[in-house]
Amino acid sequence: MMMTILGFIGGLEIVILLILLLFILLIPLIALIDILKSDFEGNNKLIWVIIVVFLSIIGALLYFFIGREQKVTDTKPS
Repeated sequence: MMMTILGFIGGLEIVILLILLLFILLIPLIALIDILKSDFEGNNKLIWVIIVVFLSIIGALLYFFIGREQKVTDTKPS
């Protein structure tokens, strides 16, 4: 009985670790896709790609909090 409980707990730790790993990989990927699909002025796009690639989750979070405001908005007069 005790081995079954410990086996379940060990399996639960693996599941939590896999979910955390997926989160750590998914957030920078979403940030990179958003950066590459958007327009920025000058070299800002290249700078944000480098930041997200080298700083991973921290770079992605910086982009979501700071970089999204730097996107060029298409304001065409009608």
